[in-house]
Amino acid sequence: MINTNILLAFAAVILAYLIGSINFAVIFSRIFIKKDIREVGSGNAGMTNVMRVAGALPGILTFVFDALKGFVACFIGKMIFSHLHTVTENPFFLAIYGVFICGVACMLGHVFPVFFSFKGGKGVAVSVGIFAVCCPIAIISGLILFGILLATVKVMSISSLSATVVVVGASLIFYDKSALFWPQAVCAVIMGAIVFLKHKDNIVRLVRGEENKFTIKKG
Repeated sequence: MINTNILLAFAAVILAYLIGSINFAVIFSRIFIKKDIREVGSGNAGMTNVMRVAGALPGILTFVFDALKGFVACFIGKMIFSHLHTVTENPFFLAIYGVFICGVACMLGHVFPVFFSFKGGKGVAVSVGIFAVCCPIAIISGLILFGILLATVKVMSISSLSATVVVVGASLIFYDKSALFWPQAVCAVIMGAIVFLKHKDNIVRLVRGEENKFTIKKG
């Protein structure tokens, strides 16, 4: 018979994936421009494409709600694993493990959303909310670099990928010392790798010097 504590932990991870699968880029593009964002512009279901096609407001809303779902998913993981650790005193159920595992699940839901034919975004906005729970110092550092690069270079992919490297790197340095390093490191690297894999076309364009500058639809 499967232990009920394990079932509860598993339920938290599944819930995190389902929360991640709520694609706000698709939702807000349908609300504001009556179109599926995956069928216009670059075809990516993320904040950047929404801003370019639908405008600043739906783009900002997409970013905020994507970040929020990452935060909620990880916070749920933190609360459930913390409860399980209190009840069982099992080191596997340390809160930080719940945060990172649910972060990975939420990221996978965002990139491969079960509610939207498994065609989602690139994981940048949702990672803001995820790492706000996993490692606040890391995401603050990443956001500062992201803002500086976007303001100067004006290329979203360069800003996003550079910030991802900083966030993952900082999370490895400022990991939760009350838990083992390697589970946190593995999860952080997996999330960073997902972002890079989803940007593979952007990386090719960057190498070729063909990547577009960041623009927002006017009006």
